[in-house]
Amino acid sequence: MIFISKYIVPKGYTGMTIFPFVFLKSKQLKENKVLVNHEKIHLRQQLELLVIPFYIVYGIEFFVRLIQYKSWHKGYRNISFEREAYSNEFNLDYLKHRTFWSFLKYLRSCDI
Repeated sequence: MIFISKYIVPKGYTGMTIFPFVFLKSKQLKENKVLVNHEKIHLRQQLELLVIPFYIVYGIEFFVRLIQYKSWHKGYRNISFEREAYSNEFNLDYLKHRTFWSFLKYLRSCDI
């Protein structure tokens, strides 16, 4: 379910997923199939990790990447969950063929 809220989505971002909801900054973004696909990839990741563990792993990995890259943006972009979502957001059929826990392929550090 998609909600529009410029207050929930952090400044500098256009969307955010908190299972089972996708929050977008503006109504026009609902038409952005790439962004919606990106957020749907996060929904699948959250479901696979039973939601709460997803946020714990996400937070720990972000902290590790932040230390590793010494940059908020580079740390965020190199979280395995984000790398999977960004790498496949243009493939609108990705979720039809995605294998279970595919984010693990993106765990190895790689500068984006």
